[in-house]
Amino acid sequence: MTNSNEIAIEALRTAVSVSPENQALVQQLIKLLVELMRYEEAEQVNREALQRHPGSVVLQLSLADVYFRQGKDSHALAIVETLALGKNADPRAMVMHARLLQRTGDIRGAVSTYREAVERDEDVADRDLASLLGVEDFGADDSAPAEDFRDAVAEFAEHMEEQQEDDESLNVLSERPQGGFESVGGMETVKDEIRVKIIYPLQHADMYAAYGKKVGGGILLYGPPGCGKTHLARATAGEVNSTFLSVGISDVLSMWLGSSEKNLNAVFQKARESKPCVLFFDEVDALGASRADMKRTAGRHLINQFLSELDGVDADNEGVLCLAATNTPWHLDTAFRRPGRFDRVIFVPPPDEIARQEILELQLQGKPTDKIDTRKVASKTADYSGADLKAIVDRAVEVKLHEAVKMGIPKPISTKDLLKASKQVRPTTREWFSAARNHALYANEGGLYDEILDYLKIKR
Repeated sequence: MTNSNEIAIEALRTAVSVSPENQALVQQLIKLLVELMRYEEAEQVNREALQRHPGSVVLQLSLADVYFRQGKDSHALAIVETLALGKNADPRAMVMHARLLQRTGDIRGAVSTYREAVERDEDVADRDLASLLGVEDFGADDSAPAEDFRDAVAEFAEHMEEQQEDDESLNVLSERPQGGFESVGGMETVKDEIRVKIIYPLQHADMYAAYGKKVGGGILLYGPPGCGKTHLARATAGEVNSTFLSVGISDVLSMWLGSSEKNLNAVFQKARESKPCVLFFDEVDALGASRADMKRTAGRHLINQFLSELDGVDADNEGVLCLAATNTPWHLDTAFRRPGRFDRVIFVPPPDEIARQEILELQLQGKPTDKIDTRKVASKTADYSGADLKAIVDRAVEVKLHEAVKMGIPKPISTKDLLKASKQVRPTTREWFSAARNHALYANEGGLYDEILDYLKIKR
C-alpha cells in the first residue's frame, strides 16, 4: 500500500512539474499528501502553487487547512480572516474560521460564524463541526425559530437589566505608579513619542495652550505580546505623577443589553474626575473591533459609545490621556485612528540587544548573582520579548533553588545558568511576526505597518 501511495505521489509530482498551471493537479497532490498526513510536504506544494496563483481562494483555503492540521492556528487565521469577514465573505472560509474559533474556546463566535456560513451556502455544512458546536440539527427551516428564540432572550435580558440596581459600583481600581521610564528597559523611540504626545503637554501646559493645543488625546501601542506595552503605560503615569486607570475586557463587557456602554461611560467619568489621568485600555481590539465585520448590533453600539467618549461629546476630556494596547491592530475599527482619538499609532518591537541587557539587569536586581555578563546573554537572545527574558531568569532561579534545597547551600546565579535557561525558553514573538507579516504585506493601507516590514527587513 505504501509503494502504491509513493507511486501515486511521484506521478502527480511529475504531472505538476509538466503542467504547473493546472490547479486541479496541484490540488489532487495536496489532497493526497494531507490524507497521508505528510503536512510539511503539502504545505510546500501549496506555497509554490500560491506563488503561481496568488489570488486562488481554493489554494489559500487549502493552505489554511494544512496549517490548521499542524496546529499553526495563527498562520491559518491570518489567511482565513481576509476571506471570512465582510459582506463578500466566502462561506468555506467562514467554516474554517468557525473551526479555529472552536479550537480557541470561543464557542459562541464559532456557532454564530458557522450558522451564517450555512445560511449563505448549505453545501458547506460540516456535520462533525456542527456536532462539536451543538448545532447538529441546524438547517434552513430552523432560521425563523432561531430568530424568535434570540428575540425572546433579548427581551428577557432587557427586562432583567431594568431590574438591576442603579448604584452598582465600578470595579476599575486607580493607582499612582511610583516608577517612571527608568523602570522600562530600552524603547527610547517609543518613549520619545509618548513624551511629545502626553508628557510635554502636561509639563508645559501654558505653552501648549498658547498654540491652542489641549492636553489630551490618545496613543495606540501595538506589537508582539510580552514586549512591555502595559508596563510602558503604567510607567507613563509614573513619569507625570498622574492617576493610572487600567481597563480590561471584563471591566466593560456585560451580558446585559446596554450595560457595557454604561460601564464604558463610568470608566471615562472616573478618569475625568481624576485628572490628570492616564486611562489605559488593554486588548482594546476586543472592545473596538471593526464594525464592518460585526454581526451583532450590540457590538456596534459599544463601539459608537467608545468613539463618543473619546471625542468628549458630552464631557471635557482635557487632562485625560488615553493609551491603548493591542496585539492585533488590524482588527481595530479604523475610526479609532482619526485625529483626537488614537491618532498616534506606535509599534512596540521586541527589545534590541541594549534593551535586553537593561531588562535582564532589572530582572536580576535583588537576586544573588555571580558577575553575570548580561551583554553576552543579551547577544544570544535575539527576538526574545521582555516576558521571555523574565521567563529565562525565573527558570534559572528555579534551578538554583532546587540545587539549594538539595545541598542546603544557596548558590548565586551565573551567566552559564542564564544561557542554559535561554535554550529552554523559545521566543514567543516569532509566531506573532509570522501572522503580522501577511497583514503588513497585503493589508498595509497608508503604510500603517511599514515598521513591521522595516523590522523584518522586507523591502517595500
